[in-house]
Amino acid sequence: MTQKHWSEVKESGSVTGMNLMLSIHRRLGDRGYDAILFFVSIYYWFRNPLARRASRQYQKRLRAAYPALKLPMLPTLRHFMAFGIAMRDKVRALHGDIPREQVTMVDRDTLRAAIESGQGGLMMVSHLGNHEICQALSALRHDLKLSVLMHTQHAQRFNTLLNQGTGPRPDVIEVTHIGPETAQRLQARIDEGGFVVIAGDREPIGLNGRTRDVSFLGHDARFPEGGFWLASLLRCPTYFLLCARDKRQYNVHFEALGDARDLKRRDRAQWITDQLTRYAGRLEHYCARYPLEWFNFYPFWATPTTNTTSTTAPTEPGAGSPL
Repeated sequence: MTQKHWSEVKESGSVTGMNLMLSIHRRLGDRGYDAILFFVSIYYWFRNPLARRASRQYQKRLRAAYPALKLPMLPTLRHFMAFGIAMRDKVRALHGDIPREQVTMVDRDTLRAAIESGQGGLMMVSHLGNHEICQALSALRHDLKLSVLMHTQHAQRFNTLLNQGTGPRPDVIEVTHIGPETAQRLQARIDEGGFVVIAGDREPIGLNGRTRDVSFLGHDARFPEGGFWLASLLRCPTYFLLCARDKRQYNVHFEALGDARDLKRRDRAQWITDQLTRYAGRLEHYCARYPLEWFNFYPFWATPTTNTTSTTAPTEPGAGSPL
């Protein structure tokens, strides 16, 4: 049986259940939420063999690539629990409930220089951490203008929950189908010194549908060309952005990746290859630093003929998935 594309995997949970967990957090705080989340995570751990196997595969390859890395007891269950915390934090961020003092901007000078350059750029994010916190905090800087490319159709329940909030929301662009109007909208964002946010660790749906095999945790994995292909068309700098939870704090990392402003057409293919390799390397680096924070609960190194027995996976910790 051919494995389904990740965008066809059904989201699990319900809006009522998610609202209940958020209500528990408001009443009992982090510790009360975490205690109940333990039992909720056990339920989903048993219910989602596809996500469970993907977690194990990721952790196995992470340990092989970094033998000195120590994972906690019951690492796949703890991975599920970390996902539940990330989902809560995502909603809190988009509701404006994350205290600024809990967020550390590790590369503040790099971000400031990128914004003040007025050149705009493309921010490559991933399913590591919680980049929605960065989006919410962008409201504190009126000169930071973001457009987020997302595939939202596979996470309707989670989107419903997010839409109940009143906090700042980014400019979200659905990218299942991209036409000339969307391209013009993205170009306008770059031209005004703004940034386009797109994830680079999922097989593509729209944009350029091609992928390339890049070494990731010691094995070739399929990374989409789309983000860097888009950067080459928009002729803009590219950056790596993530916000990862470290105990009760959130660390925001922002690094320069490359620059396509002077890229020649004949050099485009090699430039994209170099960018994908660098992006995968930075993603691997931060997976080793925050091993339970990569929430790609889908066989990342899967082959087209992989057989699976489940088509249900945890809802991604995002308002849909940035493509």
